[in-house]
Amino acid sequence: MTAPLRFHWRLIQGGDMTEKIAHDRVASEAAVPEIATQMAFCREAEQLGIDSVLVDIGVGKPDPMVLAMVLATATDRLKFMVAHRPGLMSPTLFVQQVNTFSTLAPGRITLNFVAGHSQAEQLNYGDNLPHDERYERLREYLTICRRLWAGETTVDFAGRHYRIEAGRVRTPFIAPDRQAPEVYLGGGSRSAREVASELTDCWLRFGDTVENVARESAPVLDNGSEVGLRIACITRSTRFEAVNVARALLEPCELRRRESEAAFVKGSDSESIRHVYELGESEWLGGSLWAGAVRALGATSIALVGTPNDVADGILGFRQAGVSQFILHGWPKWEEMRIFCREVLPLLKSSH
Repeated sequence: MTAPLRFHWRLIQGGDMTEKIAHDRVASEAAVPEIATQMAFCREAEQLGIDSVLVDIGVGKPDPMVLAMVLATATDRLKFMVAHRPGLMSPTLFVQQVNTFSTLAPGRITLNFVAGHSQAEQLNYGDNLPHDERYERLREYLTICRRLWAGETTVDFAGRHYRIEAGRVRTPFIAPDRQAPEVYLGGGSRSAREVASELTDCWLRFGDTVENVARESAPVLDNGSEVGLRIACITRSTRFEAVNVARALLEPCELRRRESEAAFVKGSDSESIRHVYELGESEWLGGSLWAGAVRALGATSIALVGTPNDVADGILGFRQAGVSQFILHGWPKWEEMRIFCREVLPLLKSSH
């Protein structure tokens, strides 16, 4: 059975509040929550029909679990996709946190597991495992979490990275139709795809050509997991206007941004980040798929650019490649969300 299309949006953080794009990779504005503005954003996302907002994790941002819980108090139905890096805490404690969230906002927390994009940032948190070992640990971590959510009386586990004896969490996970939270796993490596296929509901990946997405998604879909795409969109009444808006993002301080991005990629051990950086050699990847900002703004800047019909057709192209969920954003995130929900969503609904 084909999974229905679902759309998520990245939470606005600091410098995302306006059209300004921070010159530095970690903007100081994003380090402190702007609760009133973010609550208003979440309320509008809920009204517009967005399924959930992604609350990112990183050294330059607030703790996503705490921030998401506060934002949940301002909404009624919107879900919060909380990013989490295994290895920074006990899996039992993490399940306890997630379950507690669920008792306060039933059915409204989902999880975006990420293994980390570089050893340097992981060391900031006190974690020194290299790339492949982080995925081995993630597999153990998720296995323990799944067993705790499955309702086993106690969980005993002895692995390379974790030893749990008589593990239990008395606070239950509460949702109208689920025994455990929906779990997403981000990453472009074979290790990420394998863990996603075995232990998660949805594999998340960065934008790429439709052909690459279709080829790499096939084994994940065959194992019963969904595929999600992180991609931007710039929608305007004409393609000419949309392309001009996209290219205008690169005008101020482009050289500085390109130097910063090159240094970031060089220090990253993420296969997906390096792959998308290579895609950035070309401005267009086919149709309305634009990679012109990748070398300056990073992997999440691959975008569908054009008219509402162009963007809708791009999404349906990825739909044919097996993608059923999209985490979207734009510049600025808030206004692009309004445009998308007003101009593109009706086209997608009418196509079904």
